[in-house]
Amino acid sequence: MSRLGVGVIGAGVISQTYLENLTSFPDVEVVAVGDMIPERARAKAEEHGVGSWGTADAVLDDPNVDLVVNLTIPQVHVEVSRAAVAAGKHVWTEKPLGLDRESTRALLAAADAAGVRIGSAPDTILGPGFQTAKRAIAEGVIGTPLFVQTAFQTQGPDLWHPEPAFLFAQGAGPLLDMGPYYFSALVSLLGPIAGVAARGSRPRTERSIHTGPRAGETFPVEVPSTVQVLSTFEGGQHGTHLLSFDSALERHGIIEIHGSEGTMVLPDPNRFEGRIAYVKPLGVFRDGMKTEQEWIEIEQEGTVVGRGLGVLDMARALAAGRPHVATGELGYHVLDVMLSAEESASTGQYLEIESTVAPVPLLPAGFDPFAAELA
Repeated sequence: MSRLGVGVIGAGVISQTYLENLTSFPDVEVVAVGDMIPERARAKAEEHGVGSWGTADAVLDDPNVDLVVNLTIPQVHVEVSRAAVAAGKHVWTEKPLGLDRESTRALLAAADAAGVRIGSAPDTILGPGFQTAKRAIAEGVIGTPLFVQTAFQTQGPDLWHPEPAFLFAQGAGPLLDMGPYYFSALVSLLGPIAGVAARGSRPRTERSIHTGPRAGETFPVEVPSTVQVLSTFEGGQHGTHLLSFDSALERHGIIEIHGSEGTMVLPDPNRFEGRIAYVKPLGVFRDGMKTEQEWIEIEQEGTVVGRGLGVLDMARALAAGRPHVATGELGYHVLDVMLSAEESASTGQYLEIESTVAPVPLLPAGFDPFAAELA
């Protein structure tokens, strides 16, 4: 079996980490980089030793490209992915998979008809932090999961991103930009979400760029910049979720799983590693006082890499004939959950989620990104 040929479309900020990692994996070969600004594609290709560059069409027309990595802006995710499917390519796309149910569902149907696969970010759920935590929960260290709490709070990406307007436009905001990390992690752990209720706010209708060549320019805020969601899972668990670009308190990556026999804290779902620990219920009293709870640390297992891990998993899954972990169906269900939360915040109603998804598998035992399996 030979390495999978990869073409990258979109040479913006996120392409740097993808290209660094994909060019280091022995089981994939990046053969082309494309962008709407070909010179930007050329710069990335030359920096990472990729032999071919040009427009998106140049990547789609390249016979050596088996899988397209779609790193374009969310507004054109489905359009670019559909073009890749039409060209007979497998697709890995940055999150969200799409911005509406109809076109995203049609994308998955087109991929099925063409016999190609869709994978969707985030692939942080494939990192050793999350995989270790998932195994521990499956082994019963906190008993039966009962409810969850998550939080992402920041002053906003306009403080650090040189082109932040798209993060406050339709199809983004903290819900659709950061929500995929949290909801993908929770669905992978607990199964599909059955319903949501949400509230949102937009304290400012205009914000400013704080860094880069356009610093000082203003742009409109089109969507709620703070959203709070109440979720109900098909398995009976429920959760509360805060996502905010308006918080003076910077607090990222809060995921707590509360079970019948303990509570676990998980790594930041936007990262591939982190602290995993749990506490057991208090069972001893001394002089009428509860004893101190002690955290039990769990050492993560596996090699830490970064974005691009989902592409590698797809390459190996294709060769082995097994399902890959971060599927298009998972991406669609998470999108459906977030769009329903958006609609609930607008209408004030509790909304049932129409989609569902099969159980999300763990990576194969002993998965090593740098041990060649295909080359």
